[in-house]
Amino acid sequence: MTPPGFALFDTAIGLCGVVWNPVGLIGTLLPEGDGDAARARIARRWPAAVAAAPSPEAAFAISAITALMVDGRTDLTGVTLDMGGLSDFLIRVYAAARAVPPGQTRTYGEIAAAAGAPREARAVGQAMGRNPWPIVVPCHRVMGAGGKLVGFSAPGGTDTKLKLLSIEQARLSNAPGLFDDLGGLPIGVRPGT
Repeated sequence: MTPPGFALFDTAIGLCGVVWNPVGLIGTLLPEGDGDAARARIARRWPAAVAAAPSPEAAFAISAITALMVDGRTDLTGVTLDMGGLSDFLIRVYAAARAVPPGQTRTYGEIAAAAGAPREARAVGQAMGRNPWPIVVPCHRVMGAGGKLVGFSAPGGTDTKLKLLSIEQARLSNAPGLFDDLGGLPIGVRPGT
C-alpha cells in the first residue's frame, strides 16, 4: 500500500499544505508558522504521510488553492476528496459547505438544513471544527446564527477566518470597511479598482 504523500506550498496567506492518497486529498493545512511547524502538524495528523512530488490531483488542488488566495473567486469544488470512512451525515455537511460559493457565507443552521438535518446546527459546528480540508471544504464561510463570527479551529483562529473572507470580499454585514483593520481591501473594492 502506498503511503499518503504531502506537499507544502506558498500562498498569499502563508505556507499551506495538501495531503493525498490515490483516491484524492485526505487533508489540507492552513498556515502554521514555518515549514518545520507545518511538517510537525502533518506528522501528528497523518503519521504515515511522506513528502512527495504532488500527484496530478494534488497539483490541481495546489494550483486552485493558490489561485483562490489571490483572486478570491476560484472554485475548488473540482478538487477530489477521499471521504472514505466518514458518516453519511458528515459527507452531506461537507458537500453543503462546498456548495457555498466564494464571497458568500451561510450559518450552521443553513448548512444543517441543506444537509437534510435542520435540527443539527450544533453537530454542523462540530463537523466544521473537525474539517480535515480547510479552504477546500470552506468552513471559513460558515457562521453562527444571525451571521455572527464565531470560533475557527484552524491555526490563527478567527483572524485567519477573517483573512480568508476578506480575500473573497465576503459581506458579513452592511458595515463599510469591515476588514480594514486586517490590511485588506474595503468591502466591494476589488484589486485594481
